[in-house]
Amino acid sequence: MGQALQQTKEIRASLFGIEQVVSELAVVRHAWRRRQQRSAEPGGRELPSRDALAKILNDLRGALFPMRLGPPELRQESEDFYVGHTLDTVLHSLLSQVRLELSYASRYHEEEGLHIDDRALTIVREFSRALPGIRSMLDSDVISAYQGDPAARTVDEVLLCYPGILAMIHHRIAHQLYQLGVPLLARIVAEIAHGQTGIDIHPGASIGAGFFIDHGTGVVIGETAVIGQRVRIYQAVTLGAKRFPSDDDGKLQKGLPRHPIVEDDVVIYAGATVLGRVTIGRGAIVGGNVWVTSDVAAGSHVSQASLRHEQQNPVSLV
Repeated sequence: MGQALQQTKEIRASLFGIEQVVSELAVVRHAWRRRQQRSAEPGGRELPSRDALAKILNDLRGALFPMRLGPPELRQESEDFYVGHTLDTVLHSLLSQVRLELSYASRYHEEEGLHIDDRALTIVREFSRALPGIRSMLDSDVISAYQGDPAARTVDEVLLCYPGILAMIHHRIAHQLYQLGVPLLARIVAEIAHGQTGIDIHPGASIGAGFFIDHGTGVVIGETAVIGQRVRIYQAVTLGAKRFPSDDDGKLQKGLPRHPIVEDDVVIYAGATVLGRVTIGRGAIVGGNVWVTSDVAAGSHVSQASLRHEQQNPVSLV
């Protein structure tokens, strides 16, 4: 029986030339690793796992909002037990992922290889302590969405259904990880939300309380963007960079402030593009499909019509 099964496997493999494909893939793989100076990974994988982080995020959402995003059978009398048990599992899993990123980074920066376990534990402890603050910020986002959308019937509907809120749950978590020094984990968390919602927020972006993304598909917010409180933006809005400075060797300079500053109580309507380190002043309104590349005064209203008018006159809002 065993011999017949082996023969069947060999016949099936030969149909598609699998043995040759495996061999050729190995050649390509090893060539890549040589070029990237990769280790042989004798102890297993050396990079964080996207699947592991997806599970961590799912459980974190439940721990943050147990009676709405937790298990359907959960009752309030066992809420604290569920949250404690879930966080214990989540934080141990996160610790493993943090160790992987720190170990990976230490290959490029030898000094970072010292005391990886201690650093990983410190990062996860700090992340744990930040969770109540993250929940409070998310509550403000939910309230802003409920108050800002006439179609929203309840805050529970907002939490359960709105892609902008899902994106902000991920972003609040990702931003904390980014600040704690694990940018790869943070980026994976952000990209999981991007794939699920079509909303692309770099984990480095700083976003104040009460942020509302309405509809959301196609929204892009860059790494160094700074967004104040009670800001509302709509689908297809871009807060991006205008140019990418390079050094003397022609390599892009990374980490420079290059994205917009959006002050409190600003509204940016669908399709607007704001580029560069410009400031959108407090209470300003940016109309749909407007292209902004310079500062907008507080309380002003920029629209396509106003831009056409200003282009005919020397003083321009953008």
